[in-house]
Amino acid sequence: MGRVYQETAKPSSSSASPSSPAVTTSTSISETVNGSHDFKITGYSLSKGIGIGKYIASDTFMVGGYSWAIYFYPDGKSVEDNATYVSLFIALASEGTDVRALFELTLLDQSGRERHKVHSHFGRALESGPYTLKYRGSMWGIQAFFKRTALETSDYLKDDCLQVHCSVGVVKSHTEGPKIYSIPLPPSDIGQHFGQLLENGKGTDVNFEVDGETFSAHKLVLAARSPVFRAQLYGPMKDQNTQCIKVEDMEAPVFKPFLGGALQALLHFMYWDALPDFEELTGLNSKWASTLMSQHLLAAADRYGLDRLRLLCEANLCEDVAINTVATTLALAEQHHCFQLKSVCLKFVALPENLRAVMQTDGFEYLKESCPHVLTELLEYVARINEHSIAVGKQGIESILDGGDVNGRRVKQRL
Repeated sequence: MGRVYQETAKPSSSSASPSSPAVTTSTSISETVNGSHDFKITGYSLSKGIGIGKYIASDTFMVGGYSWAIYFYPDGKSVEDNATYVSLFIALASEGTDVRALFELTLLDQSGRERHKVHSHFGRALESGPYTLKYRGSMWGIQAFFKRTALETSDYLKDDCLQVHCSVGVVKSHTEGPKIYSIPLPPSDIGQHFGQLLENGKGTDVNFEVDGETFSAHKLVLAARSPVFRAQLYGPMKDQNTQCIKVEDMEAPVFKPFLGGALQALLHFMYWDALPDFEELTGLNSKWASTLMSQHLLAAADRYGLDRLRLLCEANLCEDVAINTVATTLALAEQHHCFQLKSVCLKFVALPENLRAVMQTDGFEYLKESCPHVLTELLEYVARINEHSIAVGKQGIESILDGGDVNGRRVKQRL
């Protein structure tokens, strides 16, 4: 992309007085916005005799905000040439006045020797400047582009076909000057304001009850963040008692710990638009506690239509896949349609060094009961990993997934 820089004149230091303002500068930048188009003309022999001044046109193409088209005149553009030459032009095909541009028209040599016939304005840019097209339909090109008799016996014509390549460089100019002022903008703090609204409890008008604990919130905030709360609190089928919402665990007993903390985390996200510190919330410095909290929130996010929270939890769970929690996470991924998380869990469980240990967790029992069809997919993953192994056949794998060892004996489930 070509550029031309022009700086405005600076006043001399001798003419400046002590009270003169600081010297400023600006720069005028002219550059070309480039593009190209390939135009294939088949059936050249059938176009001969079309008539002097009549053309075959390419489809229009955009460069620099304007439409362009290539015009090929098989019998020439002008009567003076008496159909001795073929003519080739590029035309402005959209509205525009005084459009300045550089052009190049190339008839491609189809022999492979790359002896193309080129008519270019790019190489003469500094010599004569860009060409100006005054209005729609204005053209640039060459009337006597190629003698017809020479063209028809040349390598430019192959299988009755011609190939034309056109390049356009539209000149654009703008001036850049110094900024008169610059005011630093702070990051958005709307989440902080809403978060403080939750923390100070002013204006709350709805309560959540969970495990004997009560948490206060604002109906309007809940309705703005969640389509489910919006329907529950303000919709035509709204609940009779919108002053108090009882929250019960949606999942199996294995998810029971930290249910109150999970509700706090849910409200924190709805007000702050960010996840809380799980260690601070649970009082435990444990990946297991963090994973369990993410599992709770994933289920809640899906239930209340919080797509961003759902993705955040899914990402956290993908990073924290572990033996003692992966089966439960896999069940959640299946129930809440988290396909990426499900794939990560299946691959982790199917590894020979992980499979037996995962099967001895309570979460695996829950997986078998709640999502038995997932075991079929797990079998497929295991089969892929073990397809070259003769130690465990498919029957042995099925026995293991059913709770037995490779010899068919039952294995006691434990944490």
